[in-house]
Order: sequence, then structure tokens, then C-alpha cells
Amino acid sequence: MTRPLRDAPQFYLTSPTTCPYLPGREERKVFTHLVGARARDLNDVLSHGGFRRSQSIAYRPACETCRACISVRVVVDDFRPSRNFRKVLSHNSDLIGETLPPRPRSEHYSLFRSYLDERHPEGGMATMSALDFAMMVEDTHVETTLIEYRRRGPDSGFTGRGRGDLFAMALTDTLNDGLSMVYSVFDPSLEARSLGTFMVLDHIERARRLRLPYVYLGYWVDGSPKMAYKARFVPQERLLPQGWERVG
Repeated sequence: MTRPLRDAPQFYLTSPTTCPYLPGREERKVFTHLVGARARDLNDVLSHGGFRRSQSIAYRPACETCRACISVRVVVDDFRPSRNFRKVLSHNSDLIGETLPPRPRSEHYSLFRSYLDERHPEGGMATMSALDFAMMVEDTHVETTLIEYRRRGPDSGFTGRGRGDLFAMALTDTLNDGLSMVYSVFDPSLEARSLGTFMVLDHIERARRLRLPYVYLGYWVDGSPKMAYKARFVPQERLLPQGWERVG
């Protein structure tokens, strides 16, 4: 269970900016800082309330006229991969994910840069430098890991390590009730592998092994093609005004 916080956090409201998901709309966010000894407990509490982490900040949409952003989390114990998901798992069975500390390397930034340039050239992260990326990875006061996905080697079953080129990676937080996928990228030239889907499926299995009930996927936005994939992972729970509600 989440432990009560000694001191209430201070929240702030951003100025309106262009919405990255729905054209013609603006977004505002409410945020607070995740620092110090209380950061992990605070991250747990806020994640349960629909917040997301970015570096040492926890934020949530606070738009005046729109409630399209809905937090979603996969129900791990009841999840069963569909036929299509099983194909994705089979197609990527030659890959293995290695869990590492959140320490950025040039190889990570190169993959991040390739992914952004191909998939989100006009997005808010498009201008991020190597230093910005390093801060995104290592500026954390909670339990965070970096998971690298490479081809399996002959000794991967013993070492848990892959070899060769970096195919994909995920920055992941461990909460008291699940894994939270903070950010993930993959080699855009390997689109046929559906690596984004594969990483979610891999995280569901990781959470199952850790006996954690949920995988937090961030915000599903009805009407946004960028976020449509999240609705495929069912059963899931969506955070509505009345609380978490099961779907699927």
C-alpha cells in the first residue's frame, strides 16, 4: 500500500501551449517536483492519480475545456495476447531486453535521434540535444531503469544480455503496483517488427514476473492517431472522474 506523505507537494500551472495530440486545441499542465527522500512515495501517489513523470517533474493535463487525455494501465494478470500480439512476440523472439541503470550513452542518443527524426520531426522533443537527452534519462529521484533490446546471443539465457546493434530501448519506472513506461524508442527502419508493441508486451511479462498488477502506458487520447495503439492492450483500466474503470 502507498504510504501517506508527510508534506503536501506544491503544485504549479503552466501557460497554455499548442496541443500536440488534437489540432486546433491548447493544453495546460499542472505539475510538481519529484525530489528528495519523498520522491518515490510521491511518484506512486501521483501516478495513481493520473500523473506522468518527466525527469524530476510529475505532470498531468489541466486543460480548461478538454478532457481527452485519459490515463490507462494494463491489467497484467488478466491480459492474454491476441493472435496479432503473439505474431509480434514470435517475430521478435530473437531479441532480449537487458535492464540497466539510467545512464545515457551516445548509442542511446543516436537511436533516440533517429526515432524522432523519422516519427516525430515536428514534436516537442525534436530539438533536444545530447545534453537534454542525458538529463531526461538520468535526472530521476525514483526507481528507474533503462531497458536495452538487442539480439540474443549464445549465452543470453545465462547472462540476460543481448549482443550487436541496439534495436530499441525503454525508460521505465517501478511503482509500488506496476511498471510505468516513461518513454520508449526504436529503430524506425525496423517498422515490420512492431517494436513499440513488442516493448509493451515485454513490460507486461516483466510486471507479471515481478507480481505487479499493472503496466502504466501514460495517456490515451481519443481521436489522436499517435495514441490509438494503447487501446489495443486490454483488459485495461482508464482513469475517469469516478476513478479507475475497467475496459475490455
